[in-house]
Amino acid sequence: MAALIDPTSVGFLTIESRSQPMHVGSLQLFENPDDAGPDFTRQMYAGMRQSLHTRPLFLRHPHRSLATGGQFVWRPDEQFDIDHHVRHSALPAPGDVRDLLDLCGRLHSTRLARERPLWEAHVIEGLGDGRVALYTKIHHALLDGVSASRLLQSVLTTDPDRRDMPAPWDEGVTEPDPVPEEAVVVDASSSALGVPFSEVPIQALRSALAMVSEAAGMPSALLRTLSRAARNEASAISLQAPRTIFNQPITGSRRIGAQGWPVERLRMVGKAGDATINDVVLAMSAGAVRRYLLELDALPSDPLVAMVPVGLKARESQLASVDGGNAVGAVMCRLGTDLDDPAERLETIHRSMRAGKQALASMTPLQIVAMSALGQIPAILPPLLRMQGIVHSPYNLIISNVPGPRTTHYWNGARLVGSYPLSIPINGMALNITCTSYADTMCFGVTGCRRTLPSLQLLLGHLDAELDALEVAVGV
Repeated sequence: MAALIDPTSVGFLTIESRSQPMHVGSLQLFENPDDAGPDFTRQMYAGMRQSLHTRPLFLRHPHRSLATGGQFVWRPDEQFDIDHHVRHSALPAPGDVRDLLDLCGRLHSTRLARERPLWEAHVIEGLGDGRVALYTKIHHALLDGVSASRLLQSVLTTDPDRRDMPAPWDEGVTEPDPVPEEAVVVDASSSALGVPFSEVPIQALRSALAMVSEAAGMPSALLRTLSRAARNEASAISLQAPRTIFNQPITGSRRIGAQGWPVERLRMVGKAGDATINDVVLAMSAGAVRRYLLELDALPSDPLVAMVPVGLKARESQLASVDGGNAVGAVMCRLGTDLDDPAERLETIHRSMRAGKQALASMTPLQIVAMSALGQIPAILPPLLRMQGIVHSPYNLIISNVPGPRTTHYWNGARLVGSYPLSIPINGMALNITCTSYADTMCFGVTGCRRTLPSLQLLLGHLDAELDALEVAVGV
């Protein structure tokens, strides 16, 4: 059986290169249960390897040939080797968080082999405090960030005594509890398409015909989007962004940072500032980036622009699910980095995101995906055509917020104490800030090009300082 690869996922496969791996990652930290023996981590690793019925999603790899009409399709791996995908590592004693982040940065730097299913999982022990880490990476063509997060959550439970939870790639995975909608990122869940190779061209024709009615509305959606962009208003397309040190060619080497802050602190700032939690996440990031660039004497006078991914509801989009694919749009948000006052930046961001969401509300999901794809062309083409520095980048960085569970979760007795998303810098866009909510914590993951951005970990301190400044500015 083969499965057509959706156009957005084909794009992720096409633009991937050695300097631009296109996988998303996750770093989860677990505390061992009280009754854990000295070999608990090895048992954890062994349990993940003993998957008797691997989900089809984790058995497929991309393929195209004359038989598929030149289209990318998913093909099952006939020589699947679980030991290649699930690995056990240890930090040099005594391991600390910086050692862990260095290791995950190296793991995050390498591309996934396309002749194999596009995922890996690494159980990592050796932290001095006894915690165990699980680093996973999944190609963005296989799953978008929302769906990947939902899949990892599907094997967690709120019951600390339960010991029968499978690995995420096991066929026995059950659907998780509903994830609350937070900020602009929402749940995506629907069925993936599986068809025989002989029917791939026919299915492609059916899909094309189904899009005819959507296409009729594309010209007006495009005109509205371009009109907003020309007026420097928030939409799926940006035409103006200043040059920064983030907007340079990158290498494949990655440096990552991870830290969490109480969700209640962000909620109180949002309440006092008449903004959403997602607005506060953006304001923290904007302030941190402003401080970072000021230290390097590299802050432009014009405000930076962030591309904020928007997950689409599958019942409306029918484009992606936990079984694969992508359903992602984008809002271009003005970050107010030209403003000294944190409260003014928060207000600017709130207005920009509200206008962007209103603009997307006037489109169908397919139109949103199409407009967002057009918005990425100025970011993708210049590096491919070696025109970096000649054509301005349409935005300066990517900031994303993925919703997670609001209660404490466990995996076979091990308590999850932190869940940090790691994402994708792209050529000409060297910084990505992604966060996810877990229990009472907002967990930030900062991913950047190791060579382009010096001392990336400083951003974590700047995020902390900016939250303090926001609390003072809005009177919390």
